[in-house]
Amino acid sequence: MIRSLGVILALALAGLQLLAVTLVVFTSYFTSERTLLEHARSQLFDVGTNVIQHTKGFLTPARSAAELSTALAENQIVRREERELLEGLLFQQLRAAPQFAGAYYGDETGNFVYVKRDGVGAYLTKIIDVSQDPKTTLIKRDETFADKGRRLDPTDTYDPRSRPWYISARAEMGSIWTDPYIFFTSRSPGITAATPVVSFGGEIQGVIGVDIEINELSNFLAQLRIGRNGAAFILNRNGDVIAHPDPELLTQTGAGGALEFPSITQIDDPIARAAFGDRLTPEGITLDDAVQAEFQYGGTVYVSLIMPFGLGDIPWTIVVYAPEDDFIGTIRENRTQNTLIAIGVAIATGLLGLALANRIHAPVRAFAVRSALISQGEVDADEPMPGTYRELENANTALVNEISQRKKTETEYRLTFDMATRGMVYIDSATGRLLRVNARFAQILGYEPGQLDGRAFPALLHPDEAHLLQEFAARINEHAAFGFETRAIRKDGSPVWISFNGVHFRSDTAGTSYIVATIDDITQARASEEKIEALNREVAHFSRQQVMGELATGLAHELNQPLTAITQTADAAMYLMDNRPDRIEDVHGLLTEIDQQAHQAGDIVRALRGFIRKEGNIATSFGIRELLEQARRLVLSEARQHSVEVLIQPGAEVMVKAVRVQIAQVVVNLLRNAIEAIAEADPAERRVMVSALLQGDVLRVDVLDTGPGIAEGVELFTQFETTKTSGMGLGLSISRSLIESNGGRIWCDSTASGARFSFTVPLEG
Repeated sequence: MIRSLGVILALALAGLQLLAVTLVVFTSYFTSERTLLEHARSQLFDVGTNVIQHTKGFLTPARSAAELSTALAENQIVRREERELLEGLLFQQLRAAPQFAGAYYGDETGNFVYVKRDGVGAYLTKIIDVSQDPKTTLIKRDETFADKGRRLDPTDTYDPRSRPWYISARAEMGSIWTDPYIFFTSRSPGITAATPVVSFGGEIQGVIGVDIEINELSNFLAQLRIGRNGAAFILNRNGDVIAHPDPELLTQTGAGGALEFPSITQIDDPIARAAFGDRLTPEGITLDDAVQAEFQYGGTVYVSLIMPFGLGDIPWTIVVYAPEDDFIGTIRENRTQNTLIAIGVAIATGLLGLALANRIHAPVRAFAVRSALISQGEVDADEPMPGTYRELENANTALVNEISQRKKTETEYRLTFDMATRGMVYIDSATGRLLRVNARFAQILGYEPGQLDGRAFPALLHPDEAHLLQEFAARINEHAAFGFETRAIRKDGSPVWISFNGVHFRSDTAGTSYIVATIDDITQARASEEKIEALNREVAHFSRQQVMGELATGLAHELNQPLTAITQTADAAMYLMDNRPDRIEDVHGLLTEIDQQAHQAGDIVRALRGFIRKEGNIATSFGIRELLEQARRLVLSEARQHSVEVLIQPGAEVMVKAVRVQIAQVVVNLLRNAIEAIAEADPAERRVMVSALLQGDVLRVDVLDTGPGIAEGVELFTQFETTKTSGMGLGLSISRSLIESNGGRIWCDSTASGARFSFTVPLEG
């Protein structure tokens, strides 16, 4: 950290100088760079346009020659049957266009006339006449078309009708270009233009074709000057590289041994591959417009232009690229030079500023030394200050007051910390160790204050509280305020419950962080809570017993019905067995009825046992609809007594997790309240409807009655608040405590035809 004002002033002056010069240099650089890059892209576009025009000019004569020959043949200016005249016409086409490698004509019967170059000033003609045997004649000619020798070739099996150029031209009924390929004889890249010869009746007579070696395109690309290190190449529609500054890269051996063009993804030119990128799709090259881009290779940034073009049905693409440094390298070198000059100027002005700042800073330095001595108590603040700036005199007065106030605050805080009635600690955030503790905290754990300094706070906690140890470490890392209750271990090994509330602080001077926490002994409070919880369980159990006492008569009647039916049915069965052994099927029916009545009595007993049993606060999974049916069974006698219909809305079973007996107590209490409310109001419709509805991660249970509803101003869930003349007002209060202890909530609403009590209970899982 720079602490000297003189150094700061010197560096500020030098920095401002450097910033100003650098700003000018870089502004000029970026403006020039942008302009030159735009010029570079324009130059790439011009190069691409030039290549396209050269290519079109190179290829156009081939199609023109083929179409001219076709026109002559169609109009019978040159008769196709006069093969010597046709050979002469093709010979003249080759002499007129040096880029032509060969010209030929094939007809529908398989006849063929082919003239090609055979070295400097030499030509070779191949004539196939299917009416002769052997059918192939080879003729050597010179520049004057003179015959230099003939021979027959009995081994030749060539048929023009099977060649791609013949098939395509015949199918298209018009001029076509083949895809570029490697000529078998010359091993040079080339392309074929072909045009069909059509009679006046519209019938195909034959096809005239011209072979063009496109080596000239690669030679033209090699002569281009694009910056200092730029280049261009041409791609076919399928991604093959068909023209390149290095012609040696244009041929490779395919899978069948034939020569073929390399794909852009395979060519041995990594910069060309990077220039085109990943634009080749399974359908080939699908660009519609020119694309300007930048790419990197070998740490060098390049600018590129990809331009699709075509000559009729030739869909080719030209790619042009060049390094950025070819255009802006010079200004980058100048930028470095200008930056060094700016740094030199900044150093010189910085040294000058340092000398000036040292003179200005001398009174400030003296003021800083005096302030430090006052803070340490070595100099009396009332001693007169040496001569200095007016601003420093005012700052000295404010500083002396601040130091006095700080010392007073520190004294007050130290006394508050040491004498607090609550435990207080400082904890190092990085290590979790105690930096400072007061007497009350040491007393809670049975230690002397000095015995706890440097101890790890987590080591003082109970080993069973592993999850709290993890939470403590996580909260320290989060630097957040937090609190929790846990067990700690006293010096004598006995457990003690404590409440921890900590706040994170960061030291401004040392860069460290610590936690200030208050700690209280809550052992007695926890014991009281456990007693209250046990008392609540006893009250709930007593309430269930009281309810069962009130339901005893009705349940006895409910049990008496199936038991009486069982007795009577058993008597009838025994009578039939003794007197009418032939009616065995009737006996079977009576036994089935006995079984049904026994199950009905068993359902009542199970509902009763599940309701009155005493169990701990252990949540288990159970089906809510089974519980609702059992609760309905318990209140069914009372409902019949008051002519009230209790219905459970049908639906699939839903598993919930809670203390089952407590939820059963709530349901029974709500059903009995609804029955009593209907009995007192005596409405025309006497019905209680119970339904269950999924709501997110809880199940909602509604008990809807047709009673008088809820009077305004009545707080039904408050203890000793009731609408009954003989009620104590504890039923709904206990119900609320039971539902909330199981993680749900309970409420009530008035409806148009009565009241609706609702509660929620968590779902299983």
